[in-house]
Amino acid sequence: MNSLSELHLDALSEVFNVGAGRAAASLSEIVGDEVRLSVPSVEIRKSSEINASVMELGGTRFGAVHQTFIGAFEAEAILLFTEDHALEIVKDMMGSQISIDDLAEFEQEAMCELGNIILNACLSAMADMLSIPMNCSLPDYSVTTTDDIFKRMNSDSSQPYVLLLHIDLAIEKRHSEGHLIFLLSSTSLKDLIIHIDRFLGAV
Repeated sequence: MNSLSELHLDALSEVFNVGAGRAAASLSEIVGDEVRLSVPSVEIRKSSEINASVMELGGTRFGAVHQTFIGAFEAEAILLFTEDHALEIVKDMMGSQISIDDLAEFEQEAMCELGNIILNACLSAMADMLSIPMNCSLPDYSVTTTDDIFKRMNSDSSQPYVLLLHIDLAIEKRHSEGHLIFLLSSTSLKDLIIHIDRFLGAV
């Protein structure tokens, strides 16, 4: 297996921590309140090893934002929040004047914006710190189930590896746990390791 060493994982944690800081600052402007994103914990797994226990998923239905990234390596990124937490985040983003009944109308647009902010902040930090080009597709949003998530991970044999990030997002008194998943091919994982090694050599 083309694995990431502890040093590689520490470097990625540093990169994604910078990205989380950028995302928190952008989200704070949108919701008009302090937003905190935890230091992401990072791990690499085979997609066949992933289950609800490994991902610490606390629910069965999730709001999922999906984007594809291409550049120095290719990855599919999926940002997950439980359905309840997704609606709470949308309410915070849209303002207190929005009723729960009206949230569904804005859910897709707001969650795409949230995903775009968090995913692009993380990937732009990676691009900046590793000095690599990265471009992304437009985000799409759907409400999905645990089974659908795992089917998606295991349906493409060309992407056998999963880079998992666990992120805590807090808006004022709310607390939402998010999961950021990157699906990587064997070639993309090798390329990522090469670029992290270059980054570590330059530090």
